[in-house]
Amino acid sequence: MRIVQPIRIQRMTSREGFGQSKVFACTLGVVAALAVSLLASRGAAAEESFSGPTFRKGMWRFTRTLEMVSPSNVRQKLLEREMTRCVDPTQAMKATFSSPSIGNCHSSRPEKISNRYVFSNRCDYMGPVSTVITVLSDEAYTEVNEVHGQAPRMDRVVARRISDCREDRAQLGQPAAAPSEVSHDVEQETADGEPL
Repeated sequence: MRIVQPIRIQRMTSREGFGQSKVFACTLGVVAALAVSLLASRGAAAEESFSGPTFRKGMWRFTRTLEMVSPSNVRQKLLEREMTRCVDPTQAMKATFSSPSIGNCHSSRPEKISNRYVFSNRCDYMGPVSTVITVLSDEAYTEVNEVHGQAPRMDRVVARRISDCREDRAQLGQPAAAPSEVSHDVEQETADGEPL
């Protein structure tokens, strides 16, 4: 005959529960730190693998035109905006070239054809777009984003460097730009370097 030992039921004291909560919190902290580290290393890898165009930092004039495109290819201008800002457009290009997939939208890698970078599909705030960036020099480029679908539209940016930034001129001991050189609509660069 076999003797069955009674099962011991242990009660957890508040001190033991606190210990387990502390272990859980530490584990959660380590997992969060690893996730942040992984994201940072992926960002650094994307920064190192950037193979897009580079531009000179300075005072840039951007002209943006947004048009609706009808099925019969008739264009209706919705917006035309000009802005002059002190920026480093290369930073904005890095963001464009590292466009991540968003939901069901999967960004394609750019194809370089002569002085153009062609994205057949890029995930953007507007949705899936086809993008063509034409590099004219390290001081000028155009970017055309076309959204296809129910409400087709084209977003065109013409960008041209017009001078050094005020702080760059001051460091070089040169006088600041005369009012006629720089438009009254001058803004400083945003944190992510986005030009417009």
